[in-house]
Amino acid sequence: MKKAVLLLVFVTLTSFNGIADNVYICNSKGAKKYHLKEFCRGLSACKHEVIKVTLKEAKERGLDLCGWED
Repeated sequence: MKKAVLLLVFVTLTSFNGIADNVYICNSKGAKKYHLKEFCRGLSACKHEVIKVTLKEAKERGLDLCGWED
């Protein structure tokens, strides 16, 4: 029982990183930022489709966090 509780605490603490698993990006070649909120004001200039991707994918595309969401 004690081991199960410790395992549950460990999994809970290590799986929460305080950062969203999914983010929003403007699906264009010129995009430079990812956004935590779908309706971030930084996405208002997007002339293409706004899509939801994983944080990992956004970083693999070389995108940084939007300055409006620090």
